[in-house]
Amino acid sequence: MSKEEPIISLEKVMLTYEDGAPVLRDISLSLYRKSFHFLTGASGAGKTTLMRLLYMGIKHFSGNIKIFGRDISNISPEDQCKLRRRMGVVFQDFNLLNHLTVLENVALPLKIMGEEKKRREHQAKEILEWVGLGNCVNVQPHILSGGQKQRIAIARAVIAQPDILLADEPTGNVDEKIAHKLMRLFYGMHKTGTCVIVATHYRQFVDKFHYNELHISNGHIIDRNYENGIQNNEFF
Repeated sequence: MSKEEPIISLEKVMLTYEDGAPVLRDISLSLYRKSFHFLTGASGAGKTTLMRLLYMGIKHFSGNIKIFGRDISNISPEDQCKLRRRMGVVFQDFNLLNHLTVLENVALPLKIMGEEKKRREHQAKEILEWVGLGNCVNVQPHILSGGQKQRIAIARAVIAQPDILLADEPTGNVDEKIAHKLMRLFYGMHKTGTCVIVATHYRQFVDKFHYNELHISNGHIIDRNYENGIQNNEFF
């Protein structure tokens, strides 16, 4: 049996700021389908930068990055879009479209994929109910709170069941009850095949889950590997 190919692969990746200060140093990493990783580190350590690299939002780096087996250093804009359609992303600025309703924002990935309107709206309503925003489907996101916007961004990121989920501080603007519910959602996606990467400073989640912790310190990644997954099932 052939060895599984990494869904994300980094080899000797380095990135510096414009002033020459290093952000990431000699990062080598292989991540696979159906895996769950916490990305940790002090504020400014490079967590968001690494997320943006994986989403192909930063072009100037050295080393080699492959996403779905494709080298992204010289990828065409068309192929970059194709790869991004297989990814769900939650960034801290949410990137919601204020001229669309909440329902239209969440359903957008399915619309891009060509899903017919009735089906994509049904799926969007279901997931909005699940994250507690079923009463907001017809409003525009600019009138909502930061926590509500965050849940909309998460719903949009997961609706198409992506192969890779990148979530940057996805529980930073919600209360603990909602945070636990969102983590259950990410856990379920991981169990069905998604490679999940959650950047967080919330040690409670990192300590209750025994999944890989990718800790960034001085530009390097320390891979804290755990063998057995969740140890505290009461978390769910």
